[in-house]
Amino acid sequence: MAQVYIPLETLQDMMSLQGKATIFTFREEKKDRPEIEGLILKPKSELTKSIDDMIKTKKFGQSVLYFVLLLLAMLAIFDTQVLSIFRRQKEIGTYVALGYTRREVVGLFTVEGAMHAVLAAVLGAAYGIPFLAWQAKVGWTMPMDASEFGMAMAQTLYPVYSLGLVIITTLIVVITTTVVSYLPSRKIAKMNPTEALRGKVQ
Repeated sequence: MAQVYIPLETLQDMMSLQGKATIFTFREEKKDRPEIEGLILKPKSELTKSIDDMIKTKKFGQSVLYFVLLLLAMLAIFDTQVLSIFRRQKEIGTYVALGYTRREVVGLFTVEGAMHAVLAAVLGAAYGIPFLAWQAKVGWTMPMDASEFGMAMAQTLYPVYSLGLVIITTLIVVITTTVVSYLPSRKIAKMNPTEALRGKVQ
């Protein structure tokens, strides 16, 4: 990058400007400061604007990918629930014959789908939390020199997983699974109990 970093004291000796500096940094960055003639005040938001813009662009791309993956997961859950209902017609007919209302049967399958989501979250946490904790501790070392990207960046990156991110992601998956489990269950309301006991689809 054609930049050379040397100690401040050495630079002051070379320039014969002992005790002088051209750049000041503040301990309290958010504190309002008056303008000083001859100096330009650049807050952190201005100094890191290019990096912040790049992060926002990456976040948008990740959101699109996350949405596509979520749609694929919804499709898989929907197909699984449809197959489950198709193969359990006699069971559904038995429930109705025993006095279950159609709304109760729909609720039963919806709750069943939601419980699958909760079980998946627990199993995912069993191996995901230790792995993510280990990754956050040791970090991810980039295979190339980070300075080649043209910005100040550490060679090893340490991901941060906030509690809010984990909770929101889990809730999105559970709610999505519950909704997708409910949609095919509505067909139960149109099934004839006699035909369902015989294993025939209307």
